[in-house]
Amino acid sequence: MYYNEDCINGAKKYLQDNSIDLIITDPPYGINADSFDKHYNRNENTVIDGYIEVDNDNYAEFSLKWIKEAERVLRPGGSIYIVSGYTQLRHILNALSETKLEEKNHIIWKYNFGVYTSKKFISSHYHILYYTKPKGNVTFNTYSFYSDTEKNEKGGSLNYNDREDVWIINKEFKPGEIKNKNELPKTLLIKMIMYSSNVNDIVCDFFLGSFSTAKVAIGLNRKACGFELNEIAYNYQLENIKNYKEGYLINKIRKVPENKLKNKGKPLNDELINEIKKDYKILIKNNSKKQAIDKLSKKYGRGYWSLLKIIDGTTNKSENRSKDLELFNNI
Repeated sequence: MYYNEDCINGAKKYLQDNSIDLIITDPPYGINADSFDKHYNRNENTVIDGYIEVDNDNYAEFSLKWIKEAERVLRPGGSIYIVSGYTQLRHILNALSETKLEEKNHIIWKYNFGVYTSKKFISSHYHILYYTKPKGNVTFNTYSFYSDTEKNEKGGSLNYNDREDVWIINKEFKPGEIKNKNELPKTLLIKMIMYSSNVNDIVCDFFLGSFSTAKVAIGLNRKACGFELNEIAYNYQLENIKNYKEGYLINKIRKVPENKLKNKGKPLNDELINEIKKDYKILIKNNSKKQAIDKLSKKYGRGYWSLLKIIDGTTNKSENRSKDLELFNNI
């Protein structure tokens, strides 16, 4: 359900305690959004009217109120992603510190075109604050986009790279299309929703704007809800969202190969440790250390560091640790 109401009062009226699995939201930035066209050198003729800004003097109180509601409605173990510029970031962080929500990551989202400036460095990133509610099972789908052994062209782990906390994702350029003041790109939303929710979970956006979060959630077979105070935007997007069919994005998501490290994290016994050491002694005669560990990894379904710890006793103790790190970076 979508509500043409402010999120603070709307959440109190319509959302029960512990009822939401995931919140993704992009609150007003408190930076006089009416002047966006000057900063971004863009034509505002296709931007929906009625954008409602939050006064700078009231931003701290406003942030605390809506974040308290977000905390209340999240289920234990539920996740929240808040997208913020740097101007009001301190108020959002202060508000989060007044809750029991637990910080997981402070993500930097680097995008393709920033606010043009000539007397200082160009701002071309946003902050994404990823927090979870304690006392419940947190959904984090580690292998949403890449399996545990997939490599890039340099031999590095694609899964590792995808889960770093600096995201380089371009904004979407929509010349001539009707749009909201600030829209999050589909790729960004897919990433957050896939990692932090499952099919049929409820995804809520406290500031719907262009309904982008809801549209992507529907496309990934999640349930969507949220609030939008701007009546013009609400009415336009409420009609527009009818064109988005459940699951329309599923076939566009990359099919992830099956994980190969089947025994990663499983306990080891003395018999298995001795077997791995014996195999390593045989393999190292005709292979480099990396090649030997790669073969052990395939046989035993375990990762590099786990195997390295086991075979350390059979390697030259004077070997430079940096070589091990170099090997790891090439996995």
